[in-house]
Amino acid sequence: MKLIKQILDFYLNSSIHVALSCFALVHITFHVFHIQYDEPMALFVFFGTIVGYNFVKYDALVRVKKNPIGSQLKIIALLSLVSVVLVGYYFFQLKRITQVVSFGIFAITALYTLPFFPNRRNARNWAGVKIYMVAICWVGVTLVLPLINAEIPFTSDFFIKCIQRFILVFVLILVFEILDLANDDPHLQTVPQTIGVKKTKILGLLLLIPFCLLEFLISTFNYQDLFINIIMITMLCLFIVFANTNRSKYYTSFWVESVPIFWWLMLVLL
Repeated sequence: MKLIKQILDFYLNSSIHVALSCFALVHITFHVFHIQYDEPMALFVFFGTIVGYNFVKYDALVRVKKNPIGSQLKIIALLSLVSVVLVGYYFFQLKRITQVVSFGIFAITALYTLPFFPNRRNARNWAGVKIYMVAICWVGVTLVLPLINAEIPFTSDFFIKCIQRFILVFVLILVFEILDLANDDPHLQTVPQTIGVKKTKILGLLLLIPFCLLEFLISTFNYQDLFINIIMITMLCLFIVFANTNRSKYYTSFWVESVPIFWWLMLVLL
């Protein structure tokens, strides 16, 4: 059991799991817009997520706090370095416009992590901003980039899916913020800190209503996708309802972040 826990912890701490979630959302985008599987795009997102998340998580730990680097962190650093090389490899297989937009998303990630402005902390610590920046980045990476690279025009379906994807990521982050309530700096003004846990849960549940209703406006609407969406929404509702500060870190780091993966698997199996 100890070995299994160590493997699971490395899988989560190295951001492989969250990268797989982004990878799954890219595949869902391919499905919704009938895009043939684009390997460079999908793997660029997968390895780029590993690089981005590890940079966000461990930059301050190593650069600012000067903590000693343990064996697991060394392996994570090696994985991140390999991922950087692979990101570069797949980056040059993308279309020029996709490369330009991806630089914009990278700039947001850098702003989120590094303190660019004098006497100001990074955007990750700006009051009330974190949840919106993360949701926008996820929409950009998992929806906007694949469509741009496939040269799909921005129709009403695109904007509807952008809203849906933003809502999905926003709600997922709400669950994280509920569990992190006891540890988050009060100055962050996260949603649970601002309106309380109960109202945060109500907000998350209410946001899933327009997420579901917007599906009826899609030009390629079909009942199979709607059925799968309802299953995914039900799963997410349960995660919201049962979220509390006493839950294990695996509740969010593994199970909640698995929602896009389960969604993708349902699309594949059904």
